[in-house]
Parts: sequence; C-alpha cells; structure tokens
Amino acid sequence: MTTLSPRSQQPGTEEKKFMLDSFNKKQTILRNFFSDCCDKESKYNKIIEMGRNSPRLSPEHKIEENIVHGCQSIMYLHSFCNDEKIYFEAESDALISSGLAVLLITVYTGESPEIVLKYPPIYLEELDLIANLTPNRANGIYSIYLKMKQEALRALVKHKK
Repeated sequence: MTTLSPRSQQPGTEEKKFMLDSFNKKQTILRNFFSDCCDKESKYNKIIEMGRNSPRLSPEHKIEENIVHGCQSIMYLHSFCNDEKIYFEAESDALISSGLAVLLITVYTGESPEIVLKYPPIYLEELDLIANLTPNRANGIYSIYLKMKQEALRALVKHKK
C-alpha cells in the first residue's frame, strides 16, 4: 500500500495562488463596499444593512452545538463542506451581530479549511472596523472567527481520516 507524505498532500504553488486569489478578491470586494464610509456611523449602518439582508438559517441548524459562545447576542454558525471547501451560514437575534458574521462569512465561505486556519481577518482592522466596535462586539466577532476556525479544523481532520 502506498502512502502519501504530508508534503505530497499539500496544495502545489499554483493551487495555493488560486486559493489565495479567491480569498483576496473577496476582501477587495468588502474594501470597495466600505470605501465610501467616512465615519463610524456610516460603517455601522452598512454592517446593520448587511445583517438585515443576510439569509436566515434553517431551523434545523439552530441547535446548541452551533451557538457561538462569547457573542453579546444569540448567534448560530453552521458549517458544511463540499468539494474540499468549507461553507458557513449564520444568524443572530441582533442585526449588528448578523452583519459582523457576514463580514467574516463573505470572505471565508467557499474557501479551503486551510485558508480559514492560516489567514486571520486582518482586513477588518484595515477597514478600521474593529476599532469602532464596542469591546463586547469586538469580542463577538473574534468568537465567530474562533468558531469558524474550530469548524475548519474539524473539517480538515474529518477529511484526512
């Protein structure tokens, strides 16, 4: 029986470039979306609008294991894999929290679990979104990202079995 070394299982340079291209393009889309915001209030309004327009989570995914602990409001985060990519869906009882989840989901959904694990959401700081959040909201967005990383790790371990 032939086994593959960990090195041979890693994506090649071209595949990594393609994976990062997708990730970077989504960040650029978000940067452009916020480019006309000149103050804290306009950024908050856009985040709330994102939350208002986000799709609702199916009731069967609103279960205890999908709750994001550390959020100020009740937040559910569901993930699933398809073709070695991980996808995320979320819903919260607060529009601002839903919008914050959308900021992460927009960039990380449809990416490989490795991308989720290796590349933190630095773009949020570049957009000056974290600095404008209350400490509880900032903790919430970090909790959402932590749960996304946990789900990505779970998917990666499951895939390698």
